Amino acid sequence: MKNSLVFGIVCSLILNACQTNEEPPAKPNILFILADDYGYHDLSLTGSNYYETPNIDRIANEGMIFTDGYANCQVCSPSRASIMSGKFTARHGITDWIGARTGEEWRKQGRFNKLLPAENGDHLPHEYTVLPEAMKEAGYKTFFAGKWHLGNEGSWPEDHGFDINKGGWDKGSPIGGFYAPWENPRLESGPDGESLTMRLAHETADFLKEYKDTTFFAFLSFYAVHAPLQTTQEKWAKYRDKAEEMGIAETGFEMGHFLPIRQVQDNPVYAGLVETMDDAVGLVLNALDELGLAENTIVIFTSDNGGVSAGDAFATSNLPLRGGKGYQFEGGIREPYFIKVPWLNIAGKKSDVPVTGTDFYPTLLELAGAELKPDEHNDGTSLVPVLTGGTIPERPLIWHYPHYGNQGGEPSSIIRLGDWKLIHYYEDGREELYNLKTDLEETTDVSAVNSELTKQLSEQLFAYLNEVGARFPENDPEYDEVLEKQHLERIRTVRMQQLEKQRLEFLSKDFNPGNNWWGSQVEE
Repeated sequence: MKNSLVFGIVCSLILNACQTNEEPPAKPNILFILADDYGYHDLSLTGSNYYETPNIDRIANEGMIFTDGYANCQVCSPSRASIMSGKFTARHGITDWIGARTGEEWRKQGRFNKLLPAENGDHLPHEYTVLPEAMKEAGYKTFFAGKWHLGNEGSWPEDHGFDINKGGWDKGSPIGGFYAPWENPRLESGPDGESLTMRLAHETADFLKEYKDTTFFAFLSFYAVHAPLQTTQEKWAKYRDKAEEMGIAETGFEMGHFLPIRQVQDNPVYAGLVETMDDAVGLVLNALDELGLAENTIVIFTSDNGGVSAGDAFATSNLPLRGGKGYQFEGGIREPYFIKVPWLNIAGKKSDVPVTGTDFYPTLLELAGAELKPDEHNDGTSLVPVLTGGTIPERPLIWHYPHYGNQGGEPSSIIRLGDWKLIHYYEDGREELYNLKTDLEETTDVSAVNSELTKQLSEQLFAYLNEVGARFPENDPEYDEVLEKQHLERIRTVRMQQLEKQRLEFLSKDFNPGNNWWGSQVEE
C-alpha cells in the first residue's frame, strides 16, 4: 500500500513537470474573448477553406483546443448567463434571448406553432455571485467591452461586478450597425465609418495599457459576428473573388424543419465581418505582447452559440455539423473553445473531454489561486486537471430550450453523457439518441435499438430539470394545423427563392448595398 502511494505521488510529480514550462504566477491576468453567433467551423483552424482567422487560430495553437466544447444554449443570452453564473440554463431561468416573445405573445410571430414557449428570465439574477464579482473578491481589476444582453439598466455589466463597462447594455445586436455612427449609451460613437469591432479592441488594449501594473480580468465580448452583416468594400471584394475561385455552388440552401438552412460558406459580406473580428483579436493579442503581459495572461476564446445557418441573416454553414444557431443539433451548440495558459506546456494540444461555458468560472478561479465557490458554479467543473494532463469524472451536460426561436429549431431539451446525446422534443414527446463518436453529423437516430439507454438518459435529464424547477412550453389551444402547413409552404417556395437570389446578389461583381454601410476603408 505504501509503495503504491509513493509510486502515485512520483507519477503525479512527473506529469505536472511535463505539463509545466515554468512556475505559475501567483495571480495571473485573464483575457476572456467571447464571439457572438460564431460557429465551430467558422475559422481556418477547424476546417474552413473560406474564412481567414490567423489571430484566433493563434490562441488555439498556443493553448489547448477542446474539440467537444459547447455553449450552454443554442442562442445568446442563456449561454452568456451560464458563463457568468456557472449554472445550466434551466437553473438560472434565462432559457431564450432576453426580449424574446413567450406564452401567448408568441402568436404575434405568425409562425402558427403547436406550442406556446415557456416564460423566460429577463436579467441575470442579482442574488448570484457571478464570475466578475468573484474575480473582484480575488483582487482583480475587472473590465467589460461589447455585448452584454443580460438585462436592462440596473442589470448591466457594472451592476454585476465589472469596474469598467464599454458598450455593454440590454441590446443584443449593434444598434445602428457596425460602423459609426452607432447607438449605444455605454459607448460614445466614433467618427463616421469607425468600426465598432475595432473600437472594442482598442478600448480593451487601452485598458490593458492603463492597468498593466495591476492584476486584471478583461472580458472582450464582440457584437460580431451577429447581424446585421456589414464589412468594408475591400474585404467584400476579397471574399467575393475567393468564392468565385473556389467555385460558386448552383444552390446554397436546403429546407429544414421550419426554415431553409445554408449549406455553403460563400457569403463575402459575412466573411469580411469574420476577418474584421479576427483583426480585432490580433490587435489585443499584440497589445499583450507589446506590454510584456503575454506570459502572465490566460487567454480564452469561445462563442455563445453556433453559426447562423438559418433565420436572422442566414450567414454561414456549419457542415458537417447539423443545424446552427437556434438548433438542438451540434451546429447550434458546439463551439470554438480554446484556453491558453502560458506556463503550461499545452500549445496545440487537443482534448475531447465534453466541456461547456459553465466550466470557465471554476477553472479561472482555480488558475487564479482563488477559493472555489461550488454553491455558485453549481453546474461547472474546473478544467485544471485536463489542462495539466489529467481528466475529470464523466458528468452529464444539459441544455434546456423550451422555445422555437428565430432560426427554426424546435422546443427541446438535451443531455449528453459520454459519447451519447439524447434530444427530447416537446411538440410530440419523441426522443432521438445519437452516438457522437460514430455519428457526429447526427444522421442516424439509434433510440429504437438502445431503448434502455434512451430511457435512462431521459430519466436523468428530467430528474435534473424537475430538481431545478425548469419551465416547460404548453400546448396552444388556438393551434391550427392548416395555417401552419400554409405558412411552411410559403417558406419552402417564396422564402427559399428570396434567399437564393440574395446569395447570388452578394456574389455579383456589381453588388452595392445601397445604404453606405461600407464606412471607412481603413478599420484600424
